[in-house]
Amino acid sequence: MSGADIEAARLLLDRLGVSPEQVMRGAGPRRPMPTFDEYIGRVSHVVTDATRSVYETYWAKVRQVWGARRLDEPTPLEIHELAEWAKRQSVTRRNSRGGRASAEHVIAALRCLYRYAVMDGLIAEADSPAARVAKPRRLPSTRRAISATHLAQINAVAASTGNDPELDRLLLRLHTETACRRAGALGLRLCDIDSEQCLVRLREKGETVRWQPISPTLTRYLLLHNEERGTGDPSGQLLRYGNGKPITARRYDYLWQRLGKHLPWVAIQQISTHWLRHTTLTWVERNFGYAVARAYAGHSGKNDAGTTSTYVRADLYEVAAALAALTGEPHPLAVDSR
Repeated sequence: MSGADIEAARLLLDRLGVSPEQVMRGAGPRRPMPTFDEYIGRVSHVVTDATRSVYETYWAKVRQVWGARRLDEPTPLEIHELAEWAKRQSVTRRNSRGGRASAEHVIAALRCLYRYAVMDGLIAEADSPAARVAKPRRLPSTRRAISATHLAQINAVAASTGNDPELDRLLLRLHTETACRRAGALGLRLCDIDSEQCLVRLREKGETVRWQPISPTLTRYLLLHNEERGTGDPSGQLLRYGNGKPITARRYDYLWQRLGKHLPWVAIQQISTHWLRHTTLTWVERNFGYAVARAYAGHSGKNDAGTTSTYVRADLYEVAAALAALTGEPHPLAVDSR
């Protein structure tokens, strides 16, 4: 059979919606291949809220360029070109790193889309074009632990400036004690506080849920905050403005912009809330070891530090002991196991 005959046969099978593999197996026609517009809309409704919030911007870019195309049409080269286009289109901010994150997220968003296409039997796993495109290599993070002197300056400025210093002081203490992410603080509810054992329930990245020790002082502050600003709903958001409205991520933006005006090094180094997580976890690791720091951070994966991490684990009581040492306050769950 000549090359022209093979191409004609391929075109005929494609028009009939039948793959060569299905001909060999005697299978029926393939399911109609959806367009990106159609399939993104379907996948967007089944992923988690966290996944949707990360990928929806990049799915919008895909729909803008390829909305009417079928999922099986783009090649790995075209996906690479799309990622480079998103990189050039990225908004330049103070902490921008050349649009690398935009390129990475486009590829990740497409990989997510094609994983569902594989599960639906629309394409074979080996045929996913996004899986064959390498993500840009991540540059080392510039975040690091903040010195005790600088941390004291941050807290002092937050407590003496702004339109709600009491709220900002509470936010900084919460993040410093728990090393939680912003999502963990924003998702905190009154029903997530165990005042007897001084614990808060944090819901964070990857839909993880964990109980984290907090100091008796922070426990009192959180309960007082709820008494003064809460709505009486134990399942409602805990952290609120003085008028009773729940805070959003914009409060953090305002806080660090204000701190940067009073402390120039905060603006120059682009310090943010996540630096507090680095600060606390570094201190815990230096004083209590890797296993306790890993538990303190809420990490549970097996691939973040090799096989040793599956054998060396710390429990809640050891985390509480580290917190007691960090805050200088006794904790009801702290035990001296040394």
